[in-house]
Amino acid sequence: MSLYFATLWDTHPNMALDIDEIDRKLLAELQRDGTLSVDQLSERVALSRNACWRRVKRLEEDGVITGRVALVDADKLGLGLSVFILVRTSNHDPDWLQKFRAAVTSLPEITGVYRMSGDLDYVLRARVADVKAYDRLYQRLIAKVALSDVSASFVMEEIKETTVVPMEVR
Repeated sequence: MSLYFATLWDTHPNMALDIDEIDRKLLAELQRDGTLSVDQLSERVALSRNACWRRVKRLEEDGVITGRVALVDADKLGLGLSVFILVRTSNHDPDWLQKFRAAVTSLPEITGVYRMSGDLDYVLRARVADVKAYDRLYQRLIAKVALSDVSASFVMEEIKETTVVPMEVR
């Protein structure tokens, strides 16, 4: 990374890093299988073991690789119902937002929270066993924070769900 780019990154932390084709290949492989050894990874991207290790380490230090996890089958854990919870609020002050953040982050069934533009204020994604479990989640949520309007959409079929960020080579 050039000194100029490093200086820009320091002043603009949301700016994209200088990721080259090899980095993209590494990231694509690791997203497919995070258990790959450095030797296996270096073979797949045609890079020496040490160079591969250094690049992966840099991607971790730069925050591009944010963690390595095991993906589980929610159905096999009895959490077969995906729910999108649509939230509107009439309160947008900092105290309410802090309370809302604390509420949604404390509920393990809620797996994603997004502040939206447009008509909705927030969209929450949750995994529960069934509609009764959703109702219990709903009751716990509204007990923690005041919401103006809450509605839920239950997923009938998951056509595509992935954690993979596209790694198209530019």
